[in-house]
Amino acid sequence: MTLAAWLAFLELAAIVAGAASGLLVAARQRLDVVGATVVASATAFGGGTLRDVLLDRRPFFWVEHHVYLWGVIGFSLLAWPLLVRGRISLSEKMLVIPDAVGLGLFGATGVGLATQAGMPVLIAVLMGVVTATFGGLLRDLLCNRLPVVLHDHRPYAICAFVGAWIQIGLTRIDIDPSTAALAGAIVAAVFRLIAWWRDWRLPGWPSP
Repeated sequence: MTLAAWLAFLELAAIVAGAASGLLVAARQRLDVVGATVVASATAFGGGTLRDVLLDRRPFFWVEHHVYLWGVIGFSLLAWPLLVRGRISLSEKMLVIPDAVGLGLFGATGVGLATQAGMPVLIAVLMGVVTATFGGLLRDLLCNRLPVVLHDHRPYAICAFVGAWIQIGLTRIDIDPSTAALAGAIVAAVFRLIAWWRDWRLPGWPSP
């Protein structure tokens, strides 16, 4: 499988994880099916769209592959009744898993596409972080929540940052770029899950 095809596969998996994350948050906020579909789409496509804007990639990835958009809409319409009827749990654990998976996968695609475009190393890493976090930020804003990436105090953007550097580092020692992208995604996702499970905290404001 070529690197381009591998990145497209990772992006598709990230879209599914992002849409699931958006739907779960929308359900916890008790939005209707239209609002939930909008939130799921924003989560799934927001980070990649900003990445494409910054890298001057046209058409946007979800315009070039518009089947992705149909897929997210269909997924939202099928999953919504299960959420409303309580068939799918709305626990914090159920939310953090797709969010972490999307974080890792989107980060890997951002780094990979920026590297393919010939961007400097630091810019490629930042493209990974932007792709990984912006969809979740849009999700939280649309649901009238303070964005997790800005206030959670558990490592979040840092996880994407670390995963991006792992991916870059592996490619620099001649590891296959596809393997490096998968490794970076796994590191970021696992780091986020461990940080949530162990309740690791970044320095914050002292309690009043």
